Amino acid sequence: MLRVSRNPAVDTALKLVATAVLMFSFVFVVMVPLYNVLCDALGINGKTSGQAYTAAPAGIDESREITVQFIARNNDGMPWAFNPGDRMLRVHPGAATSTVFHARNPLPKAMVAQAIPSVSPSRAAEYFHKTECFCFNQQPLDGASTAEMPLQFIVDRDLPRDIKTITLSYTLFDVTDMASDAVAAR
Repeated sequence: MLRVSRNPAVDTALKLVATAVLMFSFVFVVMVPLYNVLCDALGINGKTSGQAYTAAPAGIDESREITVQFIARNNDGMPWAFNPGDRMLRVHPGAATSTVFHARNPLPKAMVAQAIPSVSPSRAAEYFHKTECFCFNQQPLDGASTAEMPLQFIVDRDLPRDIKTITLSYTLFDVTDMASDAVAAR
């Protein structure tokens, strides 16, 4: 009978690779949707809806101003330079306001990014409406290129009066591997 000798180091390496693939798949296939469902149900983490808000004419509340702060950060391993055009704006509830975020891909190859927003305090999230946002879509960017990414929003007139400052934070993720079709088309 022919017996095939197995190398324990190869077996261990294959098991580790298989475990890593299963763990990665579990995180993106199960945990991300579960996280989104929990955040929506519990209203935590300041998650905003990923869809454009359609403004209804309600007028502008000029009797008060709200400070909106903008924060931009990269997820680990994301090499882009990413920052808000304005670090802070003073807005009247009900007024449509525009700003931009700037991105620069320093690498020689095209990449695709996805921005994930968060609003703080979390109870302000339902009153912060994005009518146009770069976070609605993945953002492809050629190598050694820059982009201005627009944001247009309205702070709802019904924002509780005790909320004077809203912080909108974006974390930029590299999704190039998951969006390889978008990169190949560039």
